[in-house]
Amino acid sequence: MLVLGIETSCDETAAAIVRDSREIVSSVIASQVPIHKRFGGVVPELASREHLDKIVPIVEEAFERAAIKKDDIDGIAVTIGPGLIGSLLVGVSYAKAMAFALNKPIVGVNHIEGHIYSVCFENPPVEYPALALIVSGGHTNLFFVPSAGKYKIVGRTRDDAAGEAFDKVAKLLGLGYPGGPIIERLAREGDPKAVEFAIPRMGDKRPDFSFSGLKTAVQKYVRESGLQPVSNGQEPSQAIKDLAASFQSTVIRSLVTTMERVAVDYFPKTLIVAGGVACNGALREASRKAADRLGVPVYFPSPHLSTDNAAMIAAAGTVKLQAGERAGWDLNADVSLRLQNIDVEDEELRKHVRYRL
Repeated sequence: MLVLGIETSCDETAAAIVRDSREIVSSVIASQVPIHKRFGGVVPELASREHLDKIVPIVEEAFERAAIKKDDIDGIAVTIGPGLIGSLLVGVSYAKAMAFALNKPIVGVNHIEGHIYSVCFENPPVEYPALALIVSGGHTNLFFVPSAGKYKIVGRTRDDAAGEAFDKVAKLLGLGYPGGPIIERLAREGDPKAVEFAIPRMGDKRPDFSFSGLKTAVQKYVRESGLQPVSNGQEPSQAIKDLAASFQSTVIRSLVTTMERVAVDYFPKTLIVAGGVACNGALREASRKAADRLGVPVYFPSPHLSTDNAAMIAAAGTVKLQAGERAGWDLNADVSLRLQNIDVEDEELRKHVRYRL
């Protein structure tokens, strides 16, 4: 089955053609980072305008690279949420128009579900049940996946996403945008124990995340220590590198210790760590160590599949199309779309979980 995937949830315009959810025939991504960089974050109105300009040539290029005709595809998968409403609507409207013109089936895909499927191209098939940590600029969620296509949220951020915290701290330190790659690079030269930050603990003991307090702690440390942010292209001081390493270490410890804690209760056979922050080498190393302690494999997408892309949307959509799922012409964007379709009473969930958190 050949499926065209379209992804426009935030600031990447992407199209990809995937065969049988395992082989990427073509993948094209137009990034908007240079446009939003001077603002220190994504500007929604600018993002949607860029999608309007790029969607047609990006899809055309995907077909050219695949060396196939539009009528050769078996279906279309498009991101319908969560994300920025203006950006999502560009992709959804274009996908529906193409599906109508070609008389091809179409399915909507949750962007976060796409990230879970981003590991399927370069890893062995996922053995279920699985535990998936999705970490990006807009999302930080922990999912229990008892079988393909079934999800339960067992942990989530209560405020900032991890990637968002990286961006905000980088902006505070004058390091630029996007913050994740910059902080990771500086952290390699810093001391992760130089500044002690506490990992937030939830009062109700749920396995959730919180990063706004950590961001505030960094801000307080900068103010009280008299640390000067980087300016005018200066080389960051050792103090900045130490702070970057300490901040990154705290974020990673929060993510990995929570994932490991949940894994002890849910007995997954596979760990999945995906999303833009999954590019971070220190997070990957910490996740591998946790997986070794648990005695299970951990799968990551390659760096170019960690950030937003359409191949992962096509892979997730292929499974839906193969199961006979079809969307109607009323398919629409949903900025707050949730990924959860089982509850604690579900028999498949009960048979895998020792006790409920």
